[in-house]
Amino acid sequence: MTADVATAPFTHPWARFAARRFGRLLVSVWVLVTAAFGMIHLIPGDPVRAALGPTATQELVDARRAALGLDQPLWEQYLDYLRGLFTGDLGVSMTSGLPVSDILGDRLPATVELAVLAFALAVLVSVPLGLAFAVLTRGGRRRPLELGFTSTSVVLAAIPEFLLAVGLVWVFSVNLGWAPVAGRDGASSYVLPVVALALAPAAILARIIRVETLTVLRADYVRTARAKRLPARTVYLRHALPNSLTAAITLGGLLLGSLVAGTVLVENVFAWPGLGSTIVSSILAKDYAVVQGVVLVYGIGVLVVNLVVDVALALLDPRSTIRED
Repeated sequence: MTADVATAPFTHPWARFAARRFGRLLVSVWVLVTAAFGMIHLIPGDPVRAALGPTATQELVDARRAALGLDQPLWEQYLDYLRGLFTGDLGVSMTSGLPVSDILGDRLPATVELAVLAFALAVLVSVPLGLAFAVLTRGGRRRPLELGFTSTSVVLAAIPEFLLAVGLVWVFSVNLGWAPVAGRDGASSYVLPVVALALAPAAILARIIRVETLTVLRADYVRTARAKRLPARTVYLRHALPNSLTAAITLGGLLLGSLVAGTVLVENVFAWPGLGSTIVSSILAKDYAVVQGVVLVYGIGVLVVNLVVDVALALLDPRSTIRED
């Protein structure tokens, strides 16, 4: 009786789903942490010597290695690294001497703001755009409009974010003077970097939503809704749109992860004080402790986004995820 009670919660589909996803998350985080730790040891040469420069004395190099704990056995360094992660201690910058957690805490909000605003803009643009073009071009109608939409979305999706950023700066900042060239000062400074990050994801999502909506519009339940003479707004918004968002949510999660990675180059174009510019300057300065911290933040961010996408898909269509074996 006791065993039945103890195992009963795990017989529920949602409980099994949560256990599977949480287990995968833990394994993924462990792999990420281990890879970030091994990164500094796989780089050829002495990272401390590389950070301090060739003119630093051997005594100074040895002292810095001891201060950072790099003179300990590898397994002991790994355990210390794990203990530090649980207590929020990500180490110390090799160049500035500041705690890595403080550096990340100062720079992370700027990157999160940029990625979230860009993703929100991409969704706000792509969902109504994809739905509208699906309705306008369903059944093979308006071929020129369909060709124009497809061609434009393909071109926008193929252009890298940093090239879009350079082009936007040249047009709207240098020539027209409508927005600041660089920096994070006021609402106007957000416009160009957010647009540069959002254009490609918006084009991709709009194409996916259009294709999925066209498929849904041919479904029997949509034909039934039309046969009942329901208003067009009800047919499209209540019956067609929710059922066409499953694939878009999956792709949207992947795009959000790529948006976070895309901030690296875009932040450097706009001199944005976020993690993207931090990791580039840290790589150039060979400050591997900071690079480790930024890699962890980016990696955990992507894992969390994937988890949120899985939960959203489970809520929209439980049959597709919850009933996995």
